[in-house]
Amino acid sequence: MMNFPKNMPTRQQLDAICNDIPIYFADEEGHKGLANTVCLVNAGIMKADGTVLKKEIRGGEIGMGADGTPNGYLAEQAGTYVRSFMDNENLFSVETAKDNMAKIQEQLLSEGYTMYLDGYSTYFFNDNFYKAAYQMDKAGDMHFVLGTAYELDSWMDVDKVIDRACDAKKYTSTHIKPNWMKLFMDGTVESGTGFIEPLYTDGHQGIPNWSEDELTNITKKVNANGLSMHVHVMGNKGVTRVVNAFVSGGKDEMRNTLVHVYGVNQPDYQRMADHNIHVTEGMLWHHANEELQEELLRILPANMSTQGYPMKSYFDYGINVSSHSDFPALAGSPDDPFGIMEIAITGVYYPEKAKPWWTEELLTREQALQALTINVAKQMFIENERGSIKEGKYADFLLVDKDVLTCPVTDIHTAKPEATYFEGKKVFSKENL
Repeated sequence: MMNFPKNMPTRQQLDAICNDIPIYFADEEGHKGLANTVCLVNAGIMKADGTVLKKEIRGGEIGMGADGTPNGYLAEQAGTYVRSFMDNENLFSVETAKDNMAKIQEQLLSEGYTMYLDGYSTYFFNDNFYKAAYQMDKAGDMHFVLGTAYELDSWMDVDKVIDRACDAKKYTSTHIKPNWMKLFMDGTVESGTGFIEPLYTDGHQGIPNWSEDELTNITKKVNANGLSMHVHVMGNKGVTRVVNAFVSGGKDEMRNTLVHVYGVNQPDYQRMADHNIHVTEGMLWHHANEELQEELLRILPANMSTQGYPMKSYFDYGINVSSHSDFPALAGSPDDPFGIMEIAITGVYYPEKAKPWWTEELLTREQALQALTINVAKQMFIENERGSIKEGKYADFLLVDKDVLTCPVTDIHTAKPEATYFEGKKVFSKENL
């Protein structure tokens, strides 16, 4: 999307590179993709001779060329649908997953993370991520707590996916928490697929994947099976719909969670607080360079263009908000806790020369630290075990090379862990880098 904004490669151009095996390119945010012809044929979107078999996938967009056939561009749930027909067992085997898990752990511990809730655990439409984590933990090699989320897309059979998510509970251990069901309410506000109100300045609306009744019924079923909802939602209209569903169909004790959240209608804050609805927010996204600010002013309605990703309001209303990085989406932003912390406090990403973003929603240092520690533990239902220094809790802590609560605010991002401890054991040392 960023490399080819005005000349998106077509399936025919991809065919010229390779036409005998499927090609699927995902963009860095994971919301859009490009596919060659054989990939679309395998997914039943078209025939090899160009005959169109499907023009729509619920919750997504199949791009069409001037010749009336698919051009290879896929947005939102159309992309996940096509990916489901890939050779996923071969692409992501248990061994591949174990290799990845070791690299994930190395990255997490080097940055100081000991809790991690994964939102794409079934990206390859199998349980191999779960199996790899379970085998790693059984071998005594897992040194962080992993939460996993089973993804339910709008084109899937709801009851079958809930059954599979419930079956994944067999991988539960001290370090593995398969407790979440992941849904996508909409896309991304900045790219034009967020479910917002008022409409985008050109008059179009984003892509809502679920009706309110459907979300309510899914929430009811998911919570009844002991799973929590983990819903990707960006637009303010989508937030209201999800909150309505959580209030009507959910159990407050399940800590159903909104993920990302670009905009919130004011009355929804109090309803979220009243019903123990949690939020995990991209605190690192609370900045915008001049180019992005100009683009948002062009495409978004008033106020929404200069206000995105609230943070302080959650604290004001007593809503549990945790921090996430969503890496590799917006991979130009930092994913380490101290880079994230500085952005949340200053509204500026340090390499950029831009004015601070939405200063009314900036956090204090203590609030940012809370969102990175105990609030994460609360979201993962492990606050009685982890997330703060207290007698009786696991000894998960960092030794940091500077005091991020007193150093100059513009130096916070330079802080690095000297060592990371998990359950009293040193699992990372700067000396070993």
